[in-house]
This record gives sequence, structure tokens and C-alpha cells, in this order.
Amino acid sequence: MVGDDAESSKNNNGNKIGADSLFYIHASDYPKQMLVTDALTDINYVNWVQEMRNFLFAKNKIGFVDETIVKSTESSTNFMPWMRCDAMVKGWLMTAIEKDIRSSFKYANTVAEIWVDLEEMLGRESAPCAYELKQMLTNTSQDDASVSSYYIRMKALWDKIQTISLTPHCTCDIGKRLIESKENE
Repeated sequence: MVGDDAESSKNNNGNKIGADSLFYIHASDYPKQMLVTDALTDINYVNWVQEMRNFLFAKNKIGFVDETIVKSTESSTNFMPWMRCDAMVKGWLMTAIEKDIRSSFKYANTVAEIWVDLEEMLGRESAPCAYELKQMLTNTSQDDASVSSYYIRMKALWDKIQTISLTPHCTCDIGKRLIESKENE
């Protein structure tokens, strides 16, 4: 049926790969798609990684970056579908990274290697960013804004601090303490 072709493709052995498969690539997917609002720079890692994770989760490809989808052996029937998906996700990441940063990853073997390297290089911004957010939170006042507008501004800052405090490379507790203090109020 026509609908079946739209919802599945075939791997090298002629087996169908359905839309729910980890190896499924939709006909509209291509490596140079821009998937995030802003390309990754040396100052927007926390926001960028959150957007990229959401996108990859929606595309059922987050396992390629966090390595929960293990690389298939060359003799496996899933080897070529795995390689094709890894190459697609690598293309998505490279397109969403600023050119100066992207050049560091041209020769990475897998998208998971790129993901780990990005976290090591740029994830360390968390402590200074948490401090800056704490300062913004401290200096935020309601002024003439409505209570709901003021709350929305404050909640956005709390959410950012929480995201940063959950980043594995964060060496400070500022974000956690701020959140705990707000929860105890």
C-alpha cells in the first residue's frame, strides 16, 4: 500500500524499517537540516544542548549521542542502518554548530564522540553561568509588571539554574541552593 511505503523503508537486506524503529529515517530528513533556534557558540551550550536533546528525542535518535544505541558490528544486519543514522545525526549536529567549533570535529568517528567532546569543551561554562543567573535572580524586581509576568521571569531563571545545576561538569552548588531556598519559602 502507498501508506506502508511512507511509514517504512528497507535496510540492505530488504527488511522493512518501520517509523517506530531506531534506524528509521524519514524521507524529509537530510543532514544539513537546521534543528535548533541558534547554532552552538562558545556561550550558549546549555540552551543549545537542551534544544538538541529535545529534537533528537523527537526523532528517536537520542540513543546515538548517549550511546544507548550501540554500534552494530559489520556482520550485523543493522550495521548499515546504524551507520546511516549515525551519519545523519552527525550531519544534524555539524549543521547546528558554529563553523569555528565545527572544525574540531571533522574527523570524529561517531556522533557520540562529538557529543562527549562538546560536553567536555563547553559544558564547563556552568559555574560562571550559574553565578550570572544568581545575580540576575537577585536583581529581578516586579516593578510595574503584573504578578504573572514577574513570576514567569523568575521561573525562567529558576529553570535555567536548575538545568545548569544538572549539567555533569558543574562544580558549584549555587543553582541547587537557589532552587532549594525558593522551594523552602
